[in-house]
Amino acid sequence: MHVFLAGATGIVGRRIVPLLTAAGHTVTAFVRDPERAVRVLGEDATLIPGDVMDAPAVRSAVASAQPDVVMNQLTDLAEGSLASNARLRIEGTRHLVDAASAAGVRSFVTQSIAWAYAPGQTPADETTPLDVDADEPRHTTIEGVVALEQAARRMPRWVVLRYGLFYGPDTWYWSDGRFGAAAREGRLENTYDITSFVHIDDAAAAAVQALHWPSGPVNICDDDPAAGTEWIPAFCGAVGAPGPPQPPLPERAGFARGAHNTYARRTLGWEPRWPSWRDGFAGLGPPAS
Repeated sequence: MHVFLAGATGIVGRRIVPLLTAAGHTVTAFVRDPERAVRVLGEDATLIPGDVMDAPAVRSAVASAQPDVVMNQLTDLAEGSLASNARLRIEGTRHLVDAASAAGVRSFVTQSIAWAYAPGQTPADETTPLDVDADEPRHTTIEGVVALEQAARRMPRWVVLRYGLFYGPDTWYWSDGRFGAAAREGRLENTYDITSFVHIDDAAAAAVQALHWPSGPVNICDDDPAAGTEWIPAFCGAVGAPGPPQPPLPERAGFARGAHNTYARRTLGWEPRWPSWRDGFAGLGPPAS
């Protein structure tokens, strides 16, 4: 299968590419910085330079590649801007879907998130509505997710990967990541909010398997949704930080309910290598000296 991948040099994409080639697939990577892409990807992908926010460039690239599947693993979180990331989801996804449709591509796989669900008491499944009535700043994120998923649904076959919170090498939740530093500085807020995690390598493996899944959204998270009062002390210990100094906030946010992976596990046969963050955190280790 020939996969056109946007976001190939991101933390998920750079793991997906070698998995695809190892499985016998061909990869065309749409990249903004070809020199960096060569360093990150080596010879595992054919590179086409361009910016996903440039609609004509995207259309030309997909038409030239003639792939079987277009995959979107793009994010814009380097500066932590929710607005920039939402704009990328809205406009970038639309450009990819428009280009795929124009080129006669029938399949589309895209990254989404598993913490966009409406408030509730139990972990959400894929039938749970998205939190379209959220207040700002959350509304900006939900708006981007809704537009991304609506665009994907225009394709004859589409899979939306609703990822849990990434942890592991290169992510924010890693020894040298943003929240590893926050933990060691005593800035990691203690909370009853429930989080569903997914190890970054499990997220990449799911994207490759999704090439053969039926249309629909899929929660890609581990088996163990947990309140911050459980996972934050474990994370702090794993990255060489003291426990959170402040008591937890009095109650969890209604939308911070976690998600469960029953559909991915039981119906689609996806099995995370790290079924729980409890095991995955053990491998984080303190930061390099």
